Amino acid sequence: MEIVENSPVKKERVLDIKGRSYATGKRKNAVARVWIKPGSGRVLVNGIDLDKYFKRETSRVCLNQPFVATARSEQYDVWCTVKGGGLSGQAGAIRHGISKALDNYEPELHPILRKGGFLTRDARVVERKKYGHYKARRRFQYGKR
Repeated sequence: MEIVENSPVKKERVLDIKGRSYATGKRKNAVARVWIKPGSGRVLVNGIDLDKYFKRETSRVCLNQPFVATARSEQYDVWCTVKGGGLSGQAGAIRHGISKALDNYEPELHPILRKGGFLTRDARVVERKKYGHYKARRRFQYGKR
């Protein structure tokens, strides 16, 4: 009987014809299509520069978290299109897409991205409004007298 070692399966690099890595990120109702390629760190969101699209510093910091965690700041150019949701959801969707695209481009970064929680889709969404309520959980005021 032969003993077979359990070696981890090597994930291969996934690139398109132009040498870019693609991934889709989601958060709340926002969906982001993200392409990354080696470059100077330029980020375009729907054809607009990152600083003009996201005015809040927290949104910009959120986008750069995968690059900071993997020590790849300003090494990749990011081009993405995002639809749906608000600015916070869109920033989260782009972060998720960047993380997945980075994982496709450099598979050896997978443990770092997984440990940081960047590859997990945040499944929290807005709860629907119920019949007979003001909002999702707020009920009409009851008055006995």
